[in-house]
Amino acid sequence: MFLTRRTFHRLAIGSSACALLPSAVSVAEELPAFQPFREQILRLLTALESIGVPLSESSVIRSTLQEASSDVQASALEKVITLLHRHVLLQVTINPEMRLAAVRGNAPAELVQGGWTTFLVKVFNNAATTPTLKIKSPQGAPVGRRSSLAIEGVHDFTNGAVDEVEARARWIAVDTFDSPPMTPTLSGLSLEYRILQLYSRDAGDREATLQADAGYGEQDLGYRSSVPILFHCKPSTAIRLKILDEEGEPTIAAITVRDTRGRVYPPQTKRELPDLNFQPQVYRYSGETLRLPEGDYMVEYSRGPEYFANRVTLRVTETENPPLQLKLKRWVTPRSQGYYSGDTHIHAAGCSHYESPTEGVVPIVMERQVDGEALDLGSVLNWGPGFEYQKQFFTGHAEEVRHNSSHQVAAEASHGMPHDAHAIAAEQTRRVITAMPGADAPEVRSLVRYDIEVSGFPSSHCGHLVLLQLHDQQYPGTRGLEDWPSWNIPILQWAKGQGAIVGYAHSAHGLVVDSTQLPNYIIPSFNSMGANEYIVDVTHPGVIDFISGCDLWPFAELNIWYHTLNCGFRTTFAGETDFPCLTDTCVGGGRSYVALPRPVEGDDGYALWLQHLLKGSSYFGDGRSHLFHFAVEGHSDDQHSINLPGAMEVRFTVVACARLEVAPTDETRMIQHASPYDKPYWHIERARINNTRKVPVELLINGQVVERQLVDADGVLHPIQFSAKVQRSSWVAMRIYPSSHTNPIFLSVDEKPIRASRRSAEWCRRSVDVCWQQKSQRIRVEELEAAAAAYEHARQVF
Repeated sequence: MFLTRRTFHRLAIGSSACALLPSAVSVAEELPAFQPFREQILRLLTALESIGVPLSESSVIRSTLQEASSDVQASALEKVITLLHRHVLLQVTINPEMRLAAVRGNAPAELVQGGWTTFLVKVFNNAATTPTLKIKSPQGAPVGRRSSLAIEGVHDFTNGAVDEVEARARWIAVDTFDSPPMTPTLSGLSLEYRILQLYSRDAGDREATLQADAGYGEQDLGYRSSVPILFHCKPSTAIRLKILDEEGEPTIAAITVRDTRGRVYPPQTKRELPDLNFQPQVYRYSGETLRLPEGDYMVEYSRGPEYFANRVTLRVTETENPPLQLKLKRWVTPRSQGYYSGDTHIHAAGCSHYESPTEGVVPIVMERQVDGEALDLGSVLNWGPGFEYQKQFFTGHAEEVRHNSSHQVAAEASHGMPHDAHAIAAEQTRRVITAMPGADAPEVRSLVRYDIEVSGFPSSHCGHLVLLQLHDQQYPGTRGLEDWPSWNIPILQWAKGQGAIVGYAHSAHGLVVDSTQLPNYIIPSFNSMGANEYIVDVTHPGVIDFISGCDLWPFAELNIWYHTLNCGFRTTFAGETDFPCLTDTCVGGGRSYVALPRPVEGDDGYALWLQHLLKGSSYFGDGRSHLFHFAVEGHSDDQHSINLPGAMEVRFTVVACARLEVAPTDETRMIQHASPYDKPYWHIERARINNTRKVPVELLINGQVVERQLVDADGVLHPIQFSAKVQRSSWVAMRIYPSSHTNPIFLSVDEKPIRASRRSAEWCRRSVDVCWQQKSQRIRVEELEAAAAAYEHARQVF
């Protein structure tokens, strides 16, 4: 017979493929040693039972293995292998050269939408090797790429970018159960079984390729370690939610769903907007749904630190499922005291957000985040990563976005912007809500405004700026971010010129020293992106309004603030989260509470909140303790700046409210006794006195604690009164450290300015020099003369 070269190669490759697959010859020749195989199968059965998917044949397999005498061990092995055969989705062979080949097993390729299905992988280990066996799938990759903090090139597919078509194709999640009693690696036995679990995001027929990987970097010739499989995915059940507040009114909640194995639903790697892949919780309004497969679940729900955290069990069946009712309960209601909350630093792009298929998320996602944590307002700050994409949502206005069930695209004016941000946001919102079965498109009650954080800009080395209430987001004479000034004062002056409220973000960066004392007099390095150049800006009238914190080390955030207050500068402190960068847990981890005569609504409400933040009654913290109505007795009109006729005894009042569990737990003790340099930095547990339920309320005068009272952190309002002698012009504040802190009241004695501490002035003066040494190296040559003059001005002032 004459063989062509092509025919010869085809037959040769076919012969080598047959050699790699399990032979169909006598099973006895392929049987493993009885004792180790029995132990491995018993562990397998126990593992399957522990994850809630026992085999129907478990009792038969156990009795067969445990009762087999030596003369029937071979037949017992054959019986067990036959019983397991119908559960095998994938059969993997590792040849003596440690190359892998895989073929389809006999298990039906059936999955359930929104749930996990368990299969077995049968492994013929002809190499007696002991690696970790992994099963992968290109359709199991993440549905987006996490931000690399790049400003350009984020949609370059050579760098792993994902478009919407590819994101839709990534519908499956793959997991192997390798925890005890299973072993993390193969045992080396010639035949063993591993547990494979597959999750389907979709319903209907879907194909995925499963690939076996033992870590050798190569599969067998002809890609035989990859097996394409057509799956049929049964639809899951849409569980309608009935979420009520204390008055029985529909509301929103943060909901975390876990199965009996502790797995989160929907799985984070397969989430679609408005759900975020880096949070275990999802935010749902009453009337909306969660898709869940049949099974038992634990549902945890709350709405930020002002609410009790609750949990209920849920059983989902294939038949009729009633609505799941979740009733929220507050332990404190700041609105009843006239206080309204806000987080002035959150992001819709960068850090934990995806940068592709889209550079961050659309407004409806941030609205749910803000409303879901019971914030009255949130400032969404566009910054370097995603700046060009996200600026389409900037309107120069505070938005009370009201969605309606017909999903009409908004037809409002674009407020003079070069794009119709309302229409863009409305279209994106329509797409998101349409993709959520059962959504009622509720009205969003929180206020959201898009503004700017100067981060990823040439001046960022001087400290990141928060620019609020802008009307124009393009610095004059610039085409891109790289053209902006390389130091901060020109940017602050430009923003103030359009009526903005401006301050510094995450103030503690670059200000940490080897001391947690407040105040301390160690000069920090000023080598990072916190309130660094603030030490200069504060000496220039009308340039800076606030610094921000509650997201880093409180002793570093507050120290520079205390020193500048002691020098007579009247800046405010704002609570922030820097979500999802310094934390991606949730928005509102740091927040400000501002006393207002009415709720925050629209532009006027947003402006009023900022105005009273700067010159009204306000406090900031983690939301787990509260300091309402801090006041100087006898001065009801203005509690920001008060004139005293001379040195005198002054009475100070506050209403304190905090909540701790009655007794510490192992988890709360870890927080209570953690190093102050470790997270969480701001937390009421750090204020707990030993094993009691008490926390200290402290009166500060010029940064020094002068009085202290212990109160029960029982969620009850506690009126407190202090009395102290005010000898000279001073600033006073209250705090529950490190959980909450009021903004100061300024007391002027005999109309003299506050000059509280020479040591503070010396600290500030020396800090200007250190800051200049750090920052001057990165300021452009053409801007250096003006910057040097500004720094010299600060030296002279201090």
